[in-house]
Amino acid sequence: MAAARWFAAQGYPVHPLAPGMKTPPSNCPRCRVEPHEPSTCPCPARGRWCHGFHAATTDLTVIEQWWRQEPEFGTAVACGPAGLLVVDIDTHPSALPNRQRLLPGIRIDDRVDLAGLTSGFETLALLAAYRSQPNPADDTKTLRVRTPSGGLHVWYRVPFGEPRYRSSSGSSPRVALAWQVDIRAVGGYIVAPGTRTNTGIYQALPGARIPAPLPLWLSAELIRTGHTGMPPTPAQTPARPAPRAARTGGPDAHRILRPLLNEVSDCAATPSGAAFTEKLNRAAFTAGGLAAGGHITPAECASLLIEAADAARPHQSRRNSLVIDSALRAGSNRPIHPKGRS
Repeated sequence: MAAARWFAAQGYPVHPLAPGMKTPPSNCPRCRVEPHEPSTCPCPARGRWCHGFHAATTDLTVIEQWWRQEPEFGTAVACGPAGLLVVDIDTHPSALPNRQRLLPGIRIDDRVDLAGLTSGFETLALLAAYRSQPNPADDTKTLRVRTPSGGLHVWYRVPFGEPRYRSSSGSSPRVALAWQVDIRAVGGYIVAPGTRTNTGIYQALPGARIPAPLPLWLSAELIRTGHTGMPPTPAQTPARPAPRAARTGGPDAHRILRPLLNEVSDCAATPSGAAFTEKLNRAAFTAGGLAAGGHITPAECASLLIEAADAARPHQSRRNSLVIDSALRAGSNRPIHPKGRS
């Protein structure tokens, strides 16, 4: 429960994994026997974990209820709503495919010696070297998680407003970044560090503990290999607010946001123990919903949120931006209107 609460407080929607497994627990009996679309299922709204990542939430009350029912649950993060893209490097024993399948779209000359190439670690390193870029597997500036099988999860944050990337398998003949390199993004989830399965524990490696922004060269590679084509999230969130930004949102939007923003900025009087992250996450989630409903611009939301967050915790502006970015994205999936929620 502690791990699930921590990730939810960062603005990352979480859902449980079956004890000892890396797959979600089974649905309720009705959902098991009556096929239906997850989007039409009433269970997540009723606090049930049916349909895996479709039930992911940052609601701490729901999370505590889930883990009280089964304390041995593992934790997973729904990548799409969290604004995450995870490079999943595999080491599965497998016959080497045709060399033109190793890096889709990049011709590997027959004179290149492929001896010793056995896993996604080598193909990703080959792609990075081909582009004269650092190898993501060695990126200590972002969260990296060693898997029980010896693979590696490299976590990145997709900045608000950039394209939404789809998940893929490194063995796919259609959309893939590299052989034995999977992409976990929209339509997928990732096992959180600290989760223990029957095969071992997902262990965070030394270095950063939060995801860094997706490198531009990787973004270009994902676009080149067909990982986009999904609706973009709303307009780009600025890194810092413009000074004295003009307010363009309607009065109802500001009426709803102002008490939440005041709760955030009032944390300045309490250096710790004020539930600052939870309050910031709630304010940003609400702002994202108002922006999606057309009642305030995403740029103004970001400006107001960063101003309030930095007034309370000026020493952690990077972390403030991360929480705001993730919660704005999650909130944009649920448009809010002053007289109700669509």
